[in-house]
Amino acid sequence: MSHNLLEQLRKYSVIVVDTGDIEAMERFKPRDATTNPSHITNAAKMPKYQPILDGELINARKELGAGASDLEVANLAFRRLGIAWGKNILNVVPGRVSTEVDARLSYDTEATIAQARSIIAQYEAEGISRERILVKIAATWEGTRAARVLEKEGIHCNLTLIFATFQAVAAAEAGATLVSPFCGRVLDWYKKETGRDYFGAEDPGVIHVTAVYNYFKKYGFKTEVMGASFWNVGQVRELAGADLLTIAPKVLAELEVIEEELAPKLNAEAAKAMPIEKIAVDSKETFERLLAANRMATDKLKEGIEGFSAALVELETLLVKRLAELESRAVTTA
Repeated sequence: MSHNLLEQLRKYSVIVVDTGDIEAMERFKPRDATTNPSHITNAAKMPKYQPILDGELINARKELGAGASDLEVANLAFRRLGIAWGKNILNVVPGRVSTEVDARLSYDTEATIAQARSIIAQYEAEGISRERILVKIAATWEGTRAARVLEKEGIHCNLTLIFATFQAVAAAEAGATLVSPFCGRVLDWYKKETGRDYFGAEDPGVIHVTAVYNYFKKYGFKTEVMGASFWNVGQVRELAGADLLTIAPKVLAELEVIEEELAPKLNAEAAKAMPIEKIAVDSKETFERLLAANRMATDKLKEGIEGFSAALVELETLLVKRLAELESRAVTTA
């Protein structure tokens, strides 16, 4: 009896859904969920999630009072929205949710630490254990230094926007719980650079995630490897066997309707026997030198941080507009 690819994939890798859409989580039943600012901004525009936005705006207005400006109220609601979203997600998934530190803090270690502590404090105030939260931090050198401090406090970190193995190594050596090497965005860079497409095992994104996985298993890192940023079923098929895979609903739906045999491509025991050269990432200078030598990683890390930052600005603007609508309506009906 054949099974669809998604059913089979669950045997080899933990399935994580990559979206802000809670209904998609209910459908695909992942163990964990991961979001990013773009996902939450897109979901916040959906009418079905308006009550979450409105609730945070109303609470922020009550807390700050009538004298606070719309921007001040929106900013407070904005800081709490990720927690509200995460809380709703954790009502659906049995495992963990990744909640992102403001991407605009990606090069500020102390500010990242402070916001991560605040995120955990807000979840714990809601009765949610820190064991169910992964604080998502961009894998800059500063981000890895923040993770080193936070992990010692029992705050688990997901180092994201990983486009080169040395970034993942710096995160793992800092004790990060999980790393998210990106697949699809790496492919995008190479397609643009070379003017050609790539498929299967030759996909540069697949090669990248595979390299991080094999390195970690070779050198015995406990840090989990979660492949991320998938554009098609072929990429997922090639990375079956990764510790976790975070996949968008569109690709999960495609996996669900394909009936064919799936064998895991990644294997921890096989990786241990591979001749993989050790990478030393012992200082900021070394990290920056390795980054400067890797044009793809430099381009995509910058682009990723700027993209997430832009999504946050868009969300702040959306909240200011929505607050004005709510208060205008309240005046009209009073």
